[in-house]
Amino acid sequence: MEEISKLNANVAGNVGISVVIPNYNGEYLLQQNLPFTFAALKSSGLPYEVIVADDASSDDSTLYLNKNYPDVIVIENKINKGFSVNINSGIAKAKFNLVLLLNSDIKLDKDYFLSQIKYFENDDTFGVMGKVLDEQTGKILEACKYPQDTVFKINAFTNLDLKSDTAYSYYLSGANALVNRRKILALGGFNELFSPFYHEDIDLSLRAWESGWKCYYDSLAVCRHAVSTTIKAHSSKRKINTIGTRNKFLLHYLHHTGMRLYLWQIVTLLSMLIRWASGKIYYYPAYMMYLKMLPDAHNYKLQFISAAKENKQYIPFINVKEQVKKAIDNIK
Repeated sequence: MEEISKLNANVAGNVGISVVIPNYNGEYLLQQNLPFTFAALKSSGLPYEVIVADDASSDDSTLYLNKNYPDVIVIENKINKGFSVNINSGIAKAKFNLVLLLNSDIKLDKDYFLSQIKYFENDDTFGVMGKVLDEQTGKILEACKYPQDTVFKINAFTNLDLKSDTAYSYYLSGANALVNRRKILALGGFNELFSPFYHEDIDLSLRAWESGWKCYYDSLAVCRHAVSTTIKAHSSKRKINTIGTRNKFLLHYLHHTGMRLYLWQIVTLLSMLIRWASGKIYYYPAYMMYLKMLPDAHNYKLQFISAAKENKQYIPFINVKEQVKKAIDNIK
């Protein structure tokens, strides 16, 4: 976040597309998928650049890029710090007004950008995501995020493939989100408290909604998820469960407010015995990690809400959820 905060968030950038790809030991994925990225960029008719932010890979990712794609901007981070920190370093380098946040295991269809540019004609658009299909089966993996009816749970949603150019999305998947550069800089990029992984894309999108900006889903923009080296290949199941649960606590703390926040905290504490009985012992170290991070999370939350209110744009999360749900209900 330090690099991003140094930039002037009011600079819109040149007209074009900056693709930012976070990479960790993904040489094979870059070999397979970069040609599809460049084909889609050329088809867009806009100026473009590709930035690969490498999170201290131990394979030959950067060597491969330097040899085969000399025009790709490669950021070599010397210490592995996780998704948010790594991709923020790439966002900070982007020069064009639109930034595609793209996972290295995604293949873009040639016409991927053609139906998305129109969304940014609206001043209040934060970003838009396309449809993600399983490359082998054709099954829909990611689509419009429709928030479920829950009392406290923020990360509960259903994927809906809506055929509408006005379809909101509760959040934008970090695998293929095309966003307004000025706005993501104004938000400070991804929240680095969520590093090394999980739930940072939900948090970013909700901060955009809470700032008065809109997130959309475009069913005509299609990409495909390839076989990948996922987080599961580099981290133990216990670590994944612990970090994922810690980040769920952070997500809920950051976006619940008022009485709803206090009630969520009480329910979370009461649920610990149930977690223990069901064998989910990782909830306890996850909760202790969350408590240690609480002062930083509290300061982050206060700063965000204060900045949003100064711009007279702050919308509480519960209002955001109702707005998105109602809009999607009207076109389902």
